[in-house]
Amino acid sequence: ADGELVQYHYGLKDLVTILFYIFIAIILHAVVQEYALDKINRRLHLSKVKHSKFNESGQLVAFHLTSVIWCLYVVVTEGYISNPRSLWENYPHVYLPYQVKFFYLCQLAYWLHALPELYFQKVRKEEIPRQLRCIALYLLHIAGAYLLNLTRLGLILLLLQYLAEFFFHMARLVYFTDENNEKLFNVWAVVFVVTRLFTLTLYILVIGFGLPRVESQALDPERGNFFSFLFNNILFRMSVLLLVCLFQASVMWRFIHFQLRRWREYWNEQSSRKRAAAAAGGTRQQTKLLKRDSGYHENGVVKAENGTSPRTKKLKSP
Repeated sequence: ADGELVQYHYGLKDLVTILFYIFIAIILHAVVQEYALDKINRRLHLSKVKHSKFNESGQLVAFHLTSVIWCLYVVVTEGYISNPRSLWENYPHVYLPYQVKFFYLCQLAYWLHALPELYFQKVRKEEIPRQLRCIALYLLHIAGAYLLNLTRLGLILLLLQYLAEFFFHMARLVYFTDENNEKLFNVWAVVFVVTRLFTLTLYILVIGFGLPRVESQALDPERGNFFSFLFNNILFRMSVLLLVCLFQASVMWRFIHFQLRRWREYWNEQSSRKRAAAAAGGTRQQTKLLKRDSGYHENGVVKAENGTSPRTKKLKSP
């Protein structure tokens, strides 16, 4: 009311806040599971493997949709999209608006709550390493952006990542309900490629052109300036950009390999269906020919093709 703008910094009290929201996330997870996913599972009668994947995708669809809407609201109201310069101007961004800090704390709480959920959901042992790797990567990137004062860049990157993940898990849910419906996977493929291009462009813009122009180029951990001075060195800057490009290229290569394998399986399935249909048609044709050779029945009487009786006539003796 008096025009004061309150901003926040990270500290040890964040751990208590994160712990509180871990319990909130566990409760919300149970609510979505019991009142939505379990009811759908009982109708679909899925196998154990599909049941586990359906639950995973259902929970992540709810989380990614909420996060995309929330993150989009934050970046729009804070002006990060309308003014891309704000992603690196006045770095380090030590003091955060309330909604930015709260968003990061909730993100950390959600991915930390996913660890005990592996036990509560009775995830299969084969799936645990993959899910642990995914959780660790999310925690590493979100905590890194939060602690290294790259929260603005982190918000945009999370928005792009969550958007692609939402379409992927939504496509999986539709596929589990109807295995012949794979249209959403094509939508996910387009969104994935577009988000990768935006991500790479954003990295080049911020690392290659933004951070090297920051006024404060000295190492100053007390002020939160950890590594902007490194980007003043063109060799270091090009090395980082090369690593980023190689990483994105590896992700795209895996994606292309997956799509090619998926299309190959699709065309093999279609060709096998055509061969089966052709074989069935040939069998029906042979059946018709056999009936035509041996005559056909009409009103209980076997007749030949020209309509005459197939039995030979007896000649009367003169």
